[in-house]
Amino acid sequence: MADYDFQDIETRWQKRWADEGAFEVHEDPGKPKYYCLEMLPYPSGNIHVGHVRNYCITDVISRSKTMRGFNVMHPIGWDALGLPAENAAIQRGIHPEKWTRENIAGMKRQLQRLGFSYPWSREIATCDAEYYHWNQWFFLRMLEKGIAYRANSPVNWCPSCQTVLANEQAEGGICWRCKHQVQQRDMEQWFLRITGYQDELLDDMAELDHWPERVLVQQKNWVGKSPGAEVDFPVDGLEPIRIFTTRVDTIYGATFMVLAPEHPMVDTLLEGAPDAAARKERIARLRAQDRRARLEGQVDKEGVFTGRHATNPYSGEKIPIWVGNFVLMGYGTGAIMSVPAHDERDLEFARKYGLDVRVVVQPEGPELDGATLEEAYDGEGRVVNSGPFDGLPSEEAIPKMAAWAEEKGFGKATITYRLKDWLISRQRYWGTPIPVVYCDKDGVVPVPDEQLPVVLPPDAPFTGEGGNPLEKVPAFVNATCPRCGGAARRETDTMDTFVDSSWYFYRYLSPHKDDGPADTDAVKYWFPIDLYVGGIEHAILHLVYSRFWTKMMRDLGLVDLNEPVVRLFPQGMVHRHGEVMSKSKGNTIAPDDVVARYGADTLRLYILFAAPPELPMEWSESGIEGPHRFLLRVWRLVDRHAAAFSTEPLAEVPAELPPAARDLRRKVHQTIARVTRDIEERIQLNTAVAALMELVNEIYRLEEQVAEGPGRPGLREALETVIRLLNPFTPHICEEMWTRLGHRETLVRTAWPVFDEEAAREDEIELAVQVNGKVRGRITVAREAGEETVKAKALEVVAEHLEGKQVKKVLIVPGRLVSVVVK
Repeated sequence: MADYDFQDIETRWQKRWADEGAFEVHEDPGKPKYYCLEMLPYPSGNIHVGHVRNYCITDVISRSKTMRGFNVMHPIGWDALGLPAENAAIQRGIHPEKWTRENIAGMKRQLQRLGFSYPWSREIATCDAEYYHWNQWFFLRMLEKGIAYRANSPVNWCPSCQTVLANEQAEGGICWRCKHQVQQRDMEQWFLRITGYQDELLDDMAELDHWPERVLVQQKNWVGKSPGAEVDFPVDGLEPIRIFTTRVDTIYGATFMVLAPEHPMVDTLLEGAPDAAARKERIARLRAQDRRARLEGQVDKEGVFTGRHATNPYSGEKIPIWVGNFVLMGYGTGAIMSVPAHDERDLEFARKYGLDVRVVVQPEGPELDGATLEEAYDGEGRVVNSGPFDGLPSEEAIPKMAAWAEEKGFGKATITYRLKDWLISRQRYWGTPIPVVYCDKDGVVPVPDEQLPVVLPPDAPFTGEGGNPLEKVPAFVNATCPRCGGAARRETDTMDTFVDSSWYFYRYLSPHKDDGPADTDAVKYWFPIDLYVGGIEHAILHLVYSRFWTKMMRDLGLVDLNEPVVRLFPQGMVHRHGEVMSKSKGNTIAPDDVVARYGADTLRLYILFAAPPELPMEWSESGIEGPHRFLLRVWRLVDRHAAAFSTEPLAEVPAELPPAARDLRRKVHQTIARVTRDIEERIQLNTAVAALMELVNEIYRLEEQVAEGPGRPGLREALETVIRLLNPFTPHICEEMWTRLGHRETLVRTAWPVFDEEAAREDEIELAVQVNGKVRGRITVAREAGEETVKAKALEVVAEHLEGKQVKKVLIVPGRLVSVVVK
């Protein structure tokens, strides 16, 4: 047997693919297109096998689609800006660009060694000025349209990373990068008005019928559309206090109001109070508490009575106005009506400060009593103690009470959203410079298009001592106002790196275009993305932002679609020792080590076979042996026949075949159907591999019986089918075996096997036999057996269940069952 020298085979075929430009593609109106994409990697160091999984998934899909006649776009690039590079530069005493470029080179070498079918001429890196030029261009267009704006706002500040984080990056008060506690600060920041697209982000989910429901649910919850009512509570001598509630049916149970410590009316309400200074000091202490901890209920509820009262516009009752740390500006109106009988937070606060608790919604069953209530009832029920609305069910009371407020002029039905505008300012170096300057005469002035890109200065100091390195580069900071020609200060904030990843998939189509971000004709041909593979953790960050970005590009006239992705496939994570494989846990496996021992094809096959691709996979050092033995079995099988088949003329498989040859051909075409379905429709790549293993077992079983005579063409068909079907999974060994069988064209240019339904049909079929609806037996009959033959065999197999009964009817459902009705 010829040696299976995987090192020689794999490197030789990788060189040939590169020399021939095997995976380079261009628009071709004569072929159907398929855009297959994985989320671009961050070049943080060498990849480990946990990263390899999603690259393997898209490579199988891309290669199989190419063989099926599609024009396949399967590009790769680098999400290369961001905090890790800057932090690494500080720790190592090197420039972040040097660290990033070295990592890109190493990771690119690893990906090429694994044989992925990327068109490397389309490679992008978001740290290239050629790329972030267009981030800046987009920013200027959004600034013109009022989508980009600057505002003073409480922000999430990470003291460790020394930067501002978006809300999505500070979930639970923890920095998503370094896991340190996040603080709250008020700062002038740049925002993108993503809230202008909040309804579209929800409504257009109707187009995403090939996205996982769990992703859509997360996005719906993040946008957080809440129908309810705004109601104004009058305050003597002052403007009314406006609240928003989703449960206006409980408003008669409001026994006090609570304002956020940051609410602009707080100081006004305290004017004239006998101990105003002491109250202000206590409120300042509440304001200084961690905002995220307050939102998440991680601090004890505290409040300060302002000494003032508001009037409930429904009941006319005067209720006290408090300031409380569990209410925040930016959520609703920054003020709430407190209904302690029907809200747990309010009940806890009311019990602490001795405030009234009044039940206004009664559930079915025993009546609730506010004096003895142990926990708030927040469900719906029958409205009570609510004046003219008594007795109404909640669902009927809510619209009637909102309409009454509008009729009386103190409120209206409305909708609020949880989604906040996207904070993009970052006080770091390694990001896209925001293209504006500040002029004493002209204020905020955008950098003209012809002066783009604003390039990061290479000589910024990286000391790790607080502040933004860009602020310490006078040549960068000191600028000229484009409007008046006077002195100006350049913006030193850079953009959130999620900006980079929100549109990169358009840039792949024209990576070196110098007069626009993307070629519109190429976008029309390739978009939308047909398959997008990446981690579920991006459900409410990257995937929301990228959907917004496409809608913004549509409004700029750059694209004519609403959604960028047809099908989203979140792959499962790779685990080792029961934990997700990651560098921080010290449980990673380098693909280089596995490739050196077993070859790239074995690693690819193991990763794809070990578990369904959407579920977690547990890495096993011993588990990789099985896929390697399988490839050796296929290699030996082909090797035994390669010399002869490579010189024999290709013969048609005869219509009439002996039993063994007919059995083999049936298995071949059943496998074609199964593998095609598992790849194309289900993306169940592990079961596709299992089907190929079954076919190889069948070839071994029947090999001697079909090696000569009329079955020989069928043996060649079986071997070549195995190679073609296996090729997307293990392309190097398959190309080598294909060549050894005498083929001159590579598998990259070879068609997928054609399924023959007639050849796949079983000679015999199994039918269930029911008696009065219960399965009592099974029969095996010739597929073409006549009705009387089937009936007779069915009645024979269930004879014991027919004793003493009269057969009224025998029904045959072709290919499935026989139903016997007895009395």
